[in-house]
Amino acid sequence: MGAGGPVDGVAAVEGEVRALVRRRGVDPLTEPEAMRLLIDEVVADYEERSLGGAVTPLTDPAETTRHVLDAVAGFGPLQQYLDDPEIEEIWINEPGRVFVARRGRSQLTSTLLHADQVRDLVERMLKPSNRRVDLSAPFVDARLPDGSRVHVVIPDITREHWAVNIRKFVVKADRLSQLVALGTLTAQAAEFLAAAVVSGLNIIVSGGTQAGKTTLLNCLASAIPASERVVTVEEVFELRVPLPDVVSMQTRPASLEGSGEIHLRRLVKEALRMRPSRIMGR
Repeated sequence: MGAGGPVDGVAAVEGEVRALVRRRGVDPLTEPEAMRLLIDEVVADYEERSLGGAVTPLTDPAETTRHVLDAVAGFGPLQQYLDDPEIEEIWINEPGRVFVARRGRSQLTSTLLHADQVRDLVERMLKPSNRRVDLSAPFVDARLPDGSRVHVVIPDITREHWAVNIRKFVVKADRLSQLVALGTLTAQAAEFLAAAVVSGLNIIVSGGTQAGKTTLLNCLASAIPASERVVTVEEVFELRVPLPDVVSMQTRPASLEGSGEIHLRRLVKEALRMRPSRIMGR
């Protein structure tokens, strides 16, 4: 190990962290603070051993910590894009073609993955929501712990490679007044929409990808009177209703046996039986 160079040192630290995670039973996705402490412990121990020449010294311990944290507790090479506040969306057309949208403009990144790495990343992304993707269910929508939405399609629906799209959850506004401040709405339009919500009118919000539909829905929800009961129905939880009486429901894919799937239409029917003052769906 000592003759291998700095890269071997990073790989060795990562291996030790993974082994320690298994021994201690730490969940990297749900125990981020425990993971940071564990990685710091392993890096410090490794640095101490490197002083005696037992292992290869680390070129940059801080960078090693970040790399291992991304690899074990994050989403590996994609984590840098998830952490970048200027990036709104990430998508993979094939392992060697990873794109991002930055300030509304798409660009091909220098990130190169391999097919097994893409599958591993997808499995890690789906784990918190207990969703799956396979030949019987070749499409899947799920939500990442930070609220970002992931959509996956696999062959033979796609021609050859797994297609992955991650739409980041970027909170820009949660009230109509904030949309006015951002220049998205005029004050008159915000006043009209707030009055429409209070009056209980039916409102349809439509638009293209990343047009701000969910953000507008959340802002409209802030205008609902506090005395009302709201039931939300969604494919993946994204709506946030700041009221005391709210029930949120999302669709469910079929089980491995092909049963148990719950469609949006079924959720609307169930919502009608729950004494809603109003129903929000997306």
